[in-house]
Amino acid sequence: MASPGRGWAMTLMIALLHRPLMLITARDWRGTENLPAAGGCVVVTNHVSEVDPVTFGHFIIDNGRLPRFLGKAEVFKVPVLGQILTSAKQIPVYRKTADAAQAFRAAVAAVEAGECVIVYPEGTLSRDPEMWPMTGKTGAARIALTTGCPVIPCAQWGPNELLPPYARKPALLPRKVMRVRAGAPVDLSDLQEKRLTPAVLREATERIMAAITALLEDIRGGHAPSSRFDSKAAGMADIGNPNNVRNKHIPGRTKPPGVGESA
Repeated sequence: MASPGRGWAMTLMIALLHRPLMLITARDWRGTENLPAAGGCVVVTNHVSEVDPVTFGHFIIDNGRLPRFLGKAEVFKVPVLGQILTSAKQIPVYRKTADAAQAFRAAVAAVEAGECVIVYPEGTLSRDPEMWPMTGKTGAARIALTTGCPVIPCAQWGPNELLPPYARKPALLPRKVMRVRAGAPVDLSDLQEKRLTPAVLREATERIMAAITALLEDIRGGHAPSSRFDSKAAGMADIGNPNNVRNKHIPGRTKPPGVGESA
């Protein structure tokens, strides 16, 4: 029987994935007290591997919340898996289409219903040469400023060692450590009553990305570059595998157009 509030699809995913994750990964989770125990919220994190929705979902679920991920719509079209994700109330994102606004409306509705919505503000796997957080999209900021909900920044490192970006074969041994840090809510209070202009959304997004980056610096014990990698400025398609010839970027780091600029 499905657990109350989970539904059959979420219960099935947890049943199928929890035990294998406990066996094949080790966990270093910190800052869990910053995750709200109840109520609508947006949790933002960096994106380092195609497997990190699973490992990050593990972090969220084991700390008492049910994650509602915003994920690319193509995954929802996969037979069986797409039905499970839809039934588990995950939210498809129709990137670069006329239906793109549907994800925003669905996310706002989920937050207003008291859900924990997970957003990857970079919008894709990091293309930074050293996998630091890139420039962010403004979706998470727009959801938060529209609803007034808290934004909880998180950083993760380790899923990329389990399955490097765009790889097809995981590296199971030795067992990889999934490191996650959750920080205090990002302070957007001074922006809350302002009109959602591009400048306001960029400022909120930069605060979100700065919080994620600081947490990742703590995990990695290093310093991120002073300028964020920007796919557009680097001449790279902002979605899709950058290893494909048509998506390759200009060699070297290209400085983005300005602090807080969104792709």
